[in-house]
Parts: sequence; C-alpha cells; structure tokens
Amino acid sequence: MSTPTYNLGKTIVGNAAAAAEAYKQFVDQPIDLEMLNNGPYPYSMKKTTIANSTHVTGPGTFLGSQTSTLNFFPCQEDGWWIDRTDQIEQFPIKVSVRNVWTTARNIVLRSGCPHNYLRMVEHIIAMRMGMGLDNLMIRTDSGDPPLFDKGNYDIYEALEEAKIVDTDEPAEFVTVKEPVTFSGERGDFLTFIPAEPGQYGLRVDCAIKFPSSIGEQRILFDMTPETFKIGAEARTNAPYSMYLYTKTLGKLFADTRNLGYTTKNILIHGKKKYFNEAKLVFGDKSLEAVWHRATLDLLAAVALIDTGRFAGTIVSYRAGHTQDVRMATMLYLKNYLVPHK
Repeated sequence: MSTPTYNLGKTIVGNAAAAAEAYKQFVDQPIDLEMLNNGPYPYSMKKTTIANSTHVTGPGTFLGSQTSTLNFFPCQEDGWWIDRTDQIEQFPIKVSVRNVWTTARNIVLRSGCPHNYLRMVEHIIAMRMGMGLDNLMIRTDSGDPPLFDKGNYDIYEALEEAKIVDTDEPAEFVTVKEPVTFSGERGDFLTFIPAEPGQYGLRVDCAIKFPSSIGEQRILFDMTPETFKIGAEARTNAPYSMYLYTKTLGKLFADTRNLGYTTKNILIHGKKKYFNEAKLVFGDKSLEAVWHRATLDLLAAVALIDTGRFAGTIVSYRAGHTQDVRMATMLYLKNYLVPHK
C-alpha cells in the first residue's frame, strides 16, 4: 500500500520545526491496516436522533462495585446533552469543547455547579461522530459512567437497537479553512486538513508508538458505520505497573481507590508482552490500542466541535486527550472552523 503524504500547514500551537521532525517519524512508520470508503458518504444528510429510548448499565468506572446507568432519549434540540438527574436546579451539560472541565486523566464535562459533571465522557460522546448521531439526551444520576468489557460496544449496540432516524433538518458540516497543526512536547502532532468541496466524509490516519509490547501501530481509515463498529470494541489500555498500582498502593488515594479496572475491561501491557488477551488482531498483530486511540479517544474531541459534523482529514501521531481537546479549542479561538458545503 502506498503511504500518503500530508501538508501540515500552519502550526497554531507549539513549534513548527518540532512538528516537522515528528512528521518524519510518522511517515517512516508503516501502515498496518487501511480501510478506505470508495462509495458515497456513508451517513444520512439529515440531522439524526434515535427513535426509541434505551439504556446501558455496568459497573462504575470510578465507583468500584457500584453500578452505573446511562439512559438515552430522542432529542430535537441540536447536539448531545447530559442531564444529571441528581443535581437540582442545574441545566443539562451540552457536549461542547466549551464545557470541558479537565483532560488530566480523561475528558470531564461540567456546566453550572461543580457537582454537575460527567467523567470519562470520551468513550460515550465518540458515538456522535462514529454513528452519525446528531441529537441525543443522556440522563444519569451519577458523574461516573459504566465501564464495559468490550470497549464501549454496549453503548454502540444499545443505540443501534434504539434505531437512528432522520429529523426534518439538513445535517450541518464544518471543516478547517486551511491545514493546521498542533505540535506537542514529546514528538507528537495533530493535523486537521480541510475537506474538498462536496466531500463530507472524515478520514483518519492515526499512529501510536509505545515503549512496550504495544509498540508501533498505525491505521488509515474512513469513518463509516463499519469502521466505527470495529473501534467501539477497543478497550482502553494501561501498563501493568498502573494496573498493579490500582490494586495495591492506589487504594490509598481517592482518584484510584475505586478505579474499576479488571483484566477483562482494559488491555494490560508490559515491556515485552501483554498480560491479558489483546483483541482486534489483523494478520498476526493486535491493533486494539490504535483503534481505541483513533475512535474512542480522538473522535471524542471531534465530537466536542458542536457546530456540525467535521469533514476532512485528521492525522494524529502519539497525541492524547489534552492535545485533542486543546486543538478543538484553538480551532474555535483562532477562527479556523468554517461551514462546509
């Protein structure tokens, strides 16, 4: 397969020379899997919601043995909304980069009082982009979402069964007016490239590089219901040292005391081997880590762009939540997002 090249354009955060150096490393990394769409735009050209209410329940991510439930409802108001039913006199939180509270360990959205928040929203809101689902109300009585053994496939399956349906309004699209790049401080970069006129799809070229058994992984794909279905099964990953910490000394600290990691719901990696079964094997190589990064992490930040579906190409190399969300923020602050026809 031929390796594509990209115009990094203007570096709007960080150092252009550092971005160029990281790009060289990215280009030298071979593509492990390519899944491109040769057909028409794979989602509805109308705004969408769900036909029926649905829910998912599972052990809380940060609540240990307690269970957590997310309830999903049809919504005619534009965007995704999170309604904490246990928070009195608080408005629903709009899924928007404007409501990001922190990205230190995961993306936390908050609006109004300090208790009106939802943690680790990335694996939930990524569904907005991956499923072409524009309008949705999520109700929960906790700031702690459930954690599942198959990535967030349980949510994907529930929303599929609820049936995605068109509204009467046309879908809205945005793109960037020129290629722009975020250069990080550890050999990472993130580039957004505009869509061609009349093209509405999203292409992702994502590479990761870990000094562990995960190693180098790179996938190039167009966002379709089929490719997102693969990514929805990808679990988050953690080094064995972190997993061991949560079961021992981590019990002493609030942010890790009740972290619900098990050998089933995360991918545990060490220097030379995985400590549980790595999934999403293509050929003889697991690409679970890069699928998780490209879909359930990166697409979450794209979902925070609340003025329309993003059309174009995104190139990500060794980036993470903080870079993703800062990039989405800067696209607004520097007026790089434009309507796309």
